[in-house]
Amino acid sequence: MSDTPVSQARAAGGKPGPANVSIEAVLGVREKTLWQSLVASQAFWVTVALLVICVVMSIREPRFHSEDNFYNITRNFAFIGIMALGLTAVIITGGIDLSVGSIMGLTAVACGLTLEAGYPWYAAVAAGLAAGLVAGLINGALVAYVGLSSFVVTLGMLSAARSVAVILSGNRMIYKFGDGGAAFKAIGSGSFLGIANPVWVLVVLTVVFAVVLRMTTWGRHLQAVGGNEQAAVLTGVPVKRVKLQAYAVSGLAAAVSAILSVGWAGSAINALGTGYELRAIASTVIGGANLMGGEGGA
Repeated sequence: MSDTPVSQARAAGGKPGPANVSIEAVLGVREKTLWQSLVASQAFWVTVALLVICVVMSIREPRFHSEDNFYNITRNFAFIGIMALGLTAVIITGGIDLSVGSIMGLTAVACGLTLEAGYPWYAAVAAGLAAGLVAGLINGALVAYVGLSSFVVTLGMLSAARSVAVILSGNRMIYKFGDGGAAFKAIGSGSFLGIANPVWVLVVLTVVFAVVLRMTTWGRHLQAVGGNEQAAVLTGVPVKRVKLQAYAVSGLAAAVSAILSVGWAGSAINALGTGYELRAIASTVIGGANLMGGEGGA
C-alpha cells in the first residue's frame, strides 16, 4: 500500500499537509444528552445541595418540613427570585445593576401614594410598574447611549431612587390604602392551591424567561453582547438597544417584586429592598450566570 502525502511529508522531515477527516468522525461527534447537560450545570448541583440541606434540617427539626414553614420560605425567596430573573438579563450583557433594591423602595412608595389618594388597585400596580420602568430606562440610557460604567450608573441610581422615595413618602410608612387596598393586598398575600401568589408569579416568570433567553432573537442578542460586544456590533446586533431593554427589564422585575411585597406586608415604606441587590446578584451567580457576561439562564 502506497504512502499518503501526509506520511511522505513526515518521512521527508517536512510539515504534514492538511489532515484527512472522515465523515464518520464528524458524525461521531454527538450533542450532550439531557443527563450530561444536567450534570454539567451549576444550577443542578445547587439544587441537589438544597435538597440535602432540606432533608438534614427536616431530620434535625421536624417542624422544618411543616406546611406553614414551606409556605413562608417559598414566599420569602420568591421576592428575591423575581428580582434575580430581571437582573440576569443585565448580567448576561456583561453589566451590573446595583439599584434594584432602591427601585423596590421607589415602587413601594409609588403604589402606596396611589392607593392613599383613593385610586383603584390596578392604578397602583400601573404606577409601580411605571416607576420601575423609568428607573430602568434611565440606567439603560446612561449605560448604552452615554457610555458610562454600569457600576457607576446603578450605584448612583441606588442613592437617587432611595432619596426620591424618602422625599415622596415624607419618610413615613404608608398604610392607609383606601378602597383599592383590599384587592391590592390580595395580590401579594393571597394563595392558590396552598402556595403563595408570589411563588406562582416566580414560576410563571421563570418559564417565560427560560423561553425568551433560549428561543428568541432577543435572548441570543443578550448572549452576543455579553460574549463579545465588538463582534456583536459587526454582525448587526443593535447593542445599544439591547442594553437599554435589559436594564428596563431589570427595573420592571424589581417593581413586580415590590408590588407583591407591599401587598403581602400591607404597608409601603421607602426602606423596602435595602440590601436586596446583593442577594439578587448572588442568586444569579449561584444560578449559573457569569459576571463577565455572555452566559446565564433562568
